[in-house]
Amino acid sequence: MEQLVRFNTISEYNAFNNNVTRHPLVSVVDFSKAAPRAGSRMYFGFYTVFLKDVVCGDLVYGRNTYDYQEGTLVFIAPGQVAGVDSKGVVFQPKGYGLIFHPDLVHGTALGRHIQDYSFFGYQSNEALHLSDQERAIVLDCFSKIDYELEHAIDKHSKKLIVSNIELFLNYCVRFYDRQFITRDNVHTGILERFENLLNNYFQSEKPQTIGLPSVAYCADELNLSPNYFGDLVKKETGKTAQEYIQSALIDMGKERIFDTSKTVSQIAYELGFKYPQHFVRLFKQKVGQTPNEYRMLN
Repeated sequence: MEQLVRFNTISEYNAFNNNVTRHPLVSVVDFSKAAPRAGSRMYFGFYTVFLKDVVCGDLVYGRNTYDYQEGTLVFIAPGQVAGVDSKGVVFQPKGYGLIFHPDLVHGTALGRHIQDYSFFGYQSNEALHLSDQERAIVLDCFSKIDYELEHAIDKHSKKLIVSNIELFLNYCVRFYDRQFITRDNVHTGILERFENLLNNYFQSEKPQTIGLPSVAYCADELNLSPNYFGDLVKKETGKTAQEYIQSALIDMGKERIFDTSKTVSQIAYELGFKYPQHFVRLFKQKVGQTPNEYRMLN
């Protein structure tokens, strides 16, 4: 991949793919109309969803292989850069894309909670892999949006288009829940690695040098994006990743409180707290007792 190609408007991306711009803020792109091209890095100034209409083959996660032949959805948020590395080989794009500018959803119910769709922050290796039935639903959603774009814009257009985009995104939430479940063994492995990561972290000098482990730090160590990692932990444990870290932190704190040769302040610093009172406050919140009360009672 060579230079960065920038797309700030819907019309620019439509022109790049030989598609007509029927609405300035939204488009369903048919990539089969695009001219053959080599891979490149692209900047997107709008929300982008790619439905890769190609045989995906086997997808390898850890030691497990998953056969997803039907299709793949990739989500890109405004301001992100993505691309295909085709090693300089020219290829014919295929599939469909849904692109919509943030201005389309401003002032709507979708605009108020668009950030809740955390998969726009996933990495490409965390894409959504569809079954045949799921792919049909996705194409049906695209078709409904495309139907609205085929007709003249009227007072109903925006509401119907935005409603169908929201419906599509809500289906994707369901499909990702299914994907988390179907990869249960892989995710169990990740949770085990997460637990080992925290144990090793607190047994090292890192708390004193780096501080408390953050969700972003743990996700990076596990080669996952923070959004995907957070959603995975929440789905598997019912806790947010931050709550999981705090739980491990409190367990480690309880264990060290039994060492009466150390003050609560020393323990707090060992665990990575900059200020001991923050440890005391969190401990009281989670345990119902202060560290000193817990030490005396036990």
